[in-house]
Amino acid sequence: MVEWLLSDGLVDYETAVAEMEARANAIADGSADECVWLLEHPPLYTAGTSAKPADLRDPDRFPVHETKRGGQYTYHGPGQRVAYVMLDVSRRGRDVRRFVHDLESWVIAALAEFGLTGHIRPGRVGVWIERPDRPPLPDGRMAEDKIAAIGIRLRRWVSFHGISINVEPDLSHFDGIVPCGISDYGVTSLVDLGLPVTMADVDVALRRSFDAVMQSGHAPKDAASPE
Repeated sequence: MVEWLLSDGLVDYETAVAEMEARANAIADGSADECVWLLEHPPLYTAGTSAKPADLRDPDRFPVHETKRGGQYTYHGPGQRVAYVMLDVSRRGRDVRRFVHDLESWVIAALAEFGLTGHIRPGRVGVWIERPDRPPLPDGRMAEDKIAAIGIRLRRWVSFHGISINVEPDLSHFDGIVPCGISDYGVTSLVDLGLPVTMADVDVALRRSFDAVMQSGHAPKDAASPE
């Protein structure tokens, strides 16, 4: 059984990390159910284990939190749905790479409920939206924007941290970092794409897609394996 938690208001980052770690330990001990925690943070940057100092363009803009999750610099803030996943990966095959792809598949399935086609790309963790409405890149590739970030950590085969989907954040807040170390592409949100989607709408889509993807192990074809 997976418990779903929803926090109103903005949750302090360090408080969230402490809560996640405690829950992950309890899951590993068999004293608590798996959990998905939906929340929003105040504006902040997080540095994953692969973060490069040069990618922090404006270190004084918002608080910067060092974190042991995978990945590089990420922004969190109001208007962004964060879903922290405390799940027993040992019960899901102990395949970390597959688990990350299942998380990507989950996001892609949720976005599909709003008529969006999300993509995964080799060497770029997260979920991307093609932008044919924008000029192509200098090398001729189609412009793409990132709409969701993914970063997890495992402790005793239980995951924590998770995903974030841009619903209606202030996209200028991403300017203080090179998001996930990738500078060739932009960042977008559901509202930026012209979709009048609320946080509650996203929560419903995430819950429904989780049951279809994460519980059954079924992944959309686009996210089933690296391209």
